[in-house]
Amino acid sequence: MKPSPLSRLALTFAVCAFAVPAFAQLLNPNTPPTSADASLPSLMSNQPQPLDRIIAVVNDGVILQSQLDRTMATVAQQITSHGGKLPPQNVLEKQVLQRLILNQLLVQKGEQNGVRVSDDQVDAAVANIAQQNKMSVPQMQAAMQQQGVDYASFRQQLRDQLMVRDVQQQVMQSSTQVSDAEIDNLIASPAFKQGEVHLSRILVGLPEGADASQIAAAKAKADQIENDLKAGKGFAALPVSESSAPGALGGGDLGWRRVAELPPALQQIVNSLQPGAYTAPLRDASGFTILKLEGKRTPDTRQIVTEYHAQHLMIQPDAVLSEQGAKDKITRLYHEIVDDHADFATLAKQNSDDPTTANAGGDMGWFTQNDWGQEVGKLLAGMQPGQVTQPFRSQDGSWHIIKLLGSRQADKTRDLERAQARQAIAARKGQQAYEQFLRDLESSAYISIRVPELADASSGSGSGPSQ
Repeated sequence: MKPSPLSRLALTFAVCAFAVPAFAQLLNPNTPPTSADASLPSLMSNQPQPLDRIIAVVNDGVILQSQLDRTMATVAQQITSHGGKLPPQNVLEKQVLQRLILNQLLVQKGEQNGVRVSDDQVDAAVANIAQQNKMSVPQMQAAMQQQGVDYASFRQQLRDQLMVRDVQQQVMQSSTQVSDAEIDNLIASPAFKQGEVHLSRILVGLPEGADASQIAAAKAKADQIENDLKAGKGFAALPVSESSAPGALGGGDLGWRRVAELPPALQQIVNSLQPGAYTAPLRDASGFTILKLEGKRTPDTRQIVTEYHAQHLMIQPDAVLSEQGAKDKITRLYHEIVDDHADFATLAKQNSDDPTTANAGGDMGWFTQNDWGQEVGKLLAGMQPGQVTQPFRSQDGSWHIIKLLGSRQADKTRDLERAQARQAIAARKGQQAYEQFLRDLESSAYISIRVPELADASSGSGSGPSQ
């Protein structure tokens, strides 16, 4: 009955800032296409286009004009719906194409690695998006049809996003081994006590193995961006038009991060900033980065929790014992304990099917409220020591009774600190590994951009021309 612990990874669709769910949240079955759509061709329409052409070749795949057009409309809707100002169309096209190239590389990598996204996973994601929009799936399909969105294309884009997420998880999880010594060192460092920072980022990217002229050009561009900021240009407007970071189309927002998650070289720099301030261009493995500090917070890490001590008895239906038989048996045992005052531990040893607690007389030890699942946690929260629950059935079909032996207050601050430290180290390692993975992926790819005015949309050189 006790669930297996799950590692927590802060994963997003950041590799593709125009992720399908973001568009889906704009759906409204009673709303005609927005003015942002009107400024572009009928990009989201599923009607045949008069002309399609190959915009880019990415290894053995292609990106078509129709793909670029549809995604342009999605991004335009997303930016304007959040009050943003659209950059010039040619600038936005380069950013969107860059994301499409990266997304296709990640999907190709996922297919090579045997990553599979089932129809059930896509169905679940579609249902979740519909729920977020307070619609049923048929209602959402109708809204898409009204707005000219091809549902099959929507599902394929969503499938690709799920594959991209799985590739990201694979890369990050393979790089998140954390030792106890690393945790001890981080907890002892001043950075661990400095809380969290909210950052935004502009990246002038460099390809793997950039030569001196490429580095000089990137540095000049970063310096010009810094000059624009000093001249009063808003930071939020620049990532969409200038940044090559994966989250650029989302305004470069990196969200809240623990200071301890940042590379050590950045920690002192960020701590020297006041909210609203930004750094000079910083050279790193990805290129030249400008960071803006949006905010700081130092949460109270002290955590006092209630722990419970209880006994558990489980009856599991099987080939011999029917479900009704299991219910009858747990009911009989319940009355023996409550009415006849039979010893819980003795009955658990003799009857319980729980391999974790049966030999210990059903003793569950001390645990926090939801360690054994929310259902058990809710029951315990309303009980007094000595009380026994009514028989209840869990989702796997087994029947249970629990006796509360006692409760106590426990200081879990140290456990929380270690968990937070482990998470911070894993997040930092995972992010560094993932960024290196993206650089390697792009630099080893064949990328040929067939439209001259979009030729600088990819910073990777690869094995083919970007022309």
